[in-house]
Amino acid sequence: MDVVVIGAGAAGMMCAIEAGRRGRRVVVIDHARAPGEKIRISGGGRCNFTNRDAGPRNFLTSNPGFPISALKRFSAQDFIRRIEARGIAYHEKTLGQLFCDGSSRQVVDMLTEGLREAGAELRLATSVIGIDRTADGFELATTNGALACSSLVIATGGKSIPKMGATGFGYEIAERFGLKVQPTRPGLVPLTLEPGLLTRLAPLAGVSVEARVRHGKTSFDEGLLFTHRGLSGPAILQISSYWREGEEIEIAMAPGTDVFAQLRAARAANGRQAPSTLLAGILPKRLAQAIAEQEADGRNLADLSDKALRRIEAAVNGWRIKPVGSEGYRTAEVTLGGVDTTGLDSRSMQARDVPGLYFIGEVVDVTGWLGGYNFQWAWSSGWAAGQAV
Repeated sequence: MDVVVIGAGAAGMMCAIEAGRRGRRVVVIDHARAPGEKIRISGGGRCNFTNRDAGPRNFLTSNPGFPISALKRFSAQDFIRRIEARGIAYHEKTLGQLFCDGSSRQVVDMLTEGLREAGAELRLATSVIGIDRTADGFELATTNGALACSSLVIATGGKSIPKMGATGFGYEIAERFGLKVQPTRPGLVPLTLEPGLLTRLAPLAGVSVEARVRHGKTSFDEGLLFTHRGLSGPAILQISSYWREGEEIEIAMAPGTDVFAQLRAARAANGRQAPSTLLAGILPKRLAQAIAEQEADGRNLADLSDKALRRIEAAVNGWRIKPVGSEGYRTAEVTLGGVDTTGLDSRSMQARDVPGLYFIGEVVDVTGWLGGYNFQWAWSSGWAAGQAV
């Protein structure tokens, strides 16, 4: 066999299709019973398969220049053309995010049919027991017999969503062959709060608001959702990839609105008005009431000084909190960190010191923002390796 790809996810199938099209004999193996399971569940079952704006700035990595080559050589537009050629209808939801109009299974079917057309073999429910280096490449012991190949591609993903079979297997392979692995942690994950604050915010569970969430110099303007465990929603998931335990995040729940000016104007026009009435025109009603109760203690606007109004403004647009943690890999959409890119060739994804060994997709220390970017990295890195194996 010329190529063995471990992992029948987005990156692995993409790589195998490209290698097969080049005439390489390819086998894709996966311990799961179905291919592309993360594709299937993504985007609420509609698969956010890429983002029109995908570029290097949308990725977190210890080596920012590494993703440039793959993303440039196989871009979002390149994948969109494949979706269109397949006749899959899609739409842009927001911020360049592209989703299937129908089921995400259309993308899985496109890939599995691509494998068949390229002559690549797919072996599911097959686990790798051992990998040995040989003079001609690699020899694998699997639960379905031995496999020998000249090129071995690791596309096993990260640790996120372990109920779907995610493990750190790819990192173990990298370390065994002498590659460094950057520390891993959950990314794109809800954040949890300390019990006291959680109790105070409990009545807000289920409330969502468009917010600006900031950590240091990084901010995202997207939805925020109060939950029974803390905070979620796209803006929180985005910032979670930058946040570290012990650090603060700052939240503006009416970004671009001068809340203080509106409160002062309302106080001058009708001092008997409750602050919650004014805030309910800016924020969801339950959230407006909670902030008014906390900061105004039942007083009308006429009874509040400018200093008190500033406190209300700060509660709306300058809320600083220190999450105690995240919900972990159980709900994380991706894994941050991974195989250190300094040990990989950015054009081919091949290990510099282990000819014939390749790492692609989420197992690599390249993690995208929420919104189709991680799928684009899978397509781009898989395509790049597929040209070289």
